[in-house]
Amino acid sequence: MLSSWGLAFDAIDVEAHPEARAELTRLGIPAVPAVVTAQGAVHGWNPRGVAALFGIVLPDGPPMPVAELGRRLDRVLDAACRLVADVAPEHLTLRHPGRDRSLKDLAFHLMRVGLSIRDAVSERRFPEAWLRERAPEGLADGAALAGYGLAVRRALAAWLEDSAVIHGSVETYYGRQDAHELMERTVWHAAQHLRQIHALLKDAGTPPREPLDASLLENLPLPASIW
Repeated sequence: MLSSWGLAFDAIDVEAHPEARAELTRLGIPAVPAVVTAQGAVHGWNPRGVAALFGIVLPDGPPMPVAELGRRLDRVLDAACRLVADVAPEHLTLRHPGRDRSLKDLAFHLMRVGLSIRDAVSERRFPEAWLRERAPEGLADGAALAGYGLAVRRALAAWLEDSAVIHGSVETYYGRQDAHELMERTVWHAAQHLRQIHALLKDAGTPPREPLDASLLENLPLPASIW
């Protein structure tokens, strides 16, 4: 989001830098995501709050409709399923330097992120623990991960048959969030992890057979940096 506005910033991984997490705690911010400047801080997925912090006026255009968000999320999940189904077993342990998720856990996380919108809106809560789950032992290879992703797609398709299910607000681990905004965040969150899986495989010298479809990323506030 900041990079799309041409703003320079330092992306800090609070898991790798405990002092950064301590600073968030000092500021009264319980968890990431957060944007912190000398002028103030904004907690959670709050594009308008971040824009106001930097004096940026956002356009008044309508947000992406729920039906379109649902289609985009399904396409991201479908691409992830096809991608991981082809991953050789020895590449499931690939990790980006400084990150503790293997490719296997990252793929599971992407799919769990997708399912989280249903769980969060249905339960009106979104604990951070959902995003810390690791791939179960039963998902031992790419085919099994792809099978889990297909199950997620089917569950979401059935739930989103009535787009009116996306309404109200959700108490998330970073504060109260409008359900529509949470779904927007879910889509770009999953898309960002799809970019990362592609990058891991390319860096390992085994680029995916299918290139990343750029249309999956259109109109999403993704950072310029993959990591």
